Amino acid sequence: MPTADRVHPTPALLPPSTPLHHDVAATETTPLHSTFRSTPPPPPGTYIVQIPKDQVLRVPPPDRARRYKKLAGCPARRRRLRHACCGAFGAVLLLVLLAAAFVGVVYLVFRPRAPSFSVAALSIRGLDAIALSSSSLSPQIDAAVRADNGANKKTGIDYRGGGEVTVSFSGERLATGQWPAFYQAPRNVTVFSTALTGKGVGFTEEKRKRLAAEHTAGAVPLTVETMVPVRMRFGKVLRTWTVDVKARCEVTVDKLADKATAPVNRGCRVKVRPLWWWW
Repeated sequence: MPTADRVHPTPALLPPSTPLHHDVAATETTPLHSTFRSTPPPPPGTYIVQIPKDQVLRVPPPDRARRYKKLAGCPARRRRLRHACCGAFGAVLLLVLLAAAFVGVVYLVFRPRAPSFSVAALSIRGLDAIALSSSSLSPQIDAAVRADNGANKKTGIDYRGGGEVTVSFSGERLATGQWPAFYQAPRNVTVFSTALTGKGVGFTEEKRKRLAAEHTAGAVPLTVETMVPVRMRFGKVLRTWTVDVKARCEVTVDKLADKATAPVNRGCRVKVRPLWWWW
């Protein structure tokens, strides 16, 4: 006789520890807060017009199209202008660096030096004891100037026209003459003579007495100044711009006469611009 399967009763589910009606009551009593703030009302006298999204114009109207195109193109134009300015600045900076490098190479190769000067002879007329008693003098001076380029082994000097030589006493100019134009080769010494003339030279009573006393003592201090435009020549092709070279020599002669002895040079100071001014 077949045996019937035994059916075991399922245990009843235990109710939750917290009553359901308590949650429902808590839900019902908890106030609901909106997550979005309400839009404040517009101020009086204003209107809000709402347009559907599909009706918003994405192309400006014809009467505003030209202005829109102009404003839209401004950033592009400013960008192109900025790029052009940066390119021009870079090109100028590159040229400056190349020029500085070129000058530096030339300086290292040729080692240019300023020439030196001295006064070899002075022949003075019109300033003797008789002429000193006159109120207006016209002295005449023959000056022999020595230009020395021995410090330059590879650099020649072009002395241009328009230079001058001046002789003065105690700040009073006595006579002025021209510096001749010539080319001076490297390691060369040139002595040239130039005629200086003065007109309407007058001394104060104090300077007149001092000049007469120094003439009697056999030691008359004079100042010889030169200003000559020159160009440095490197090799046969390369030359610099023309610049002014100034020299001031303090000399002493024994007498104010035609047959004065060689002047005693008490020092010459040469003033010339730096090399980078010559280019």
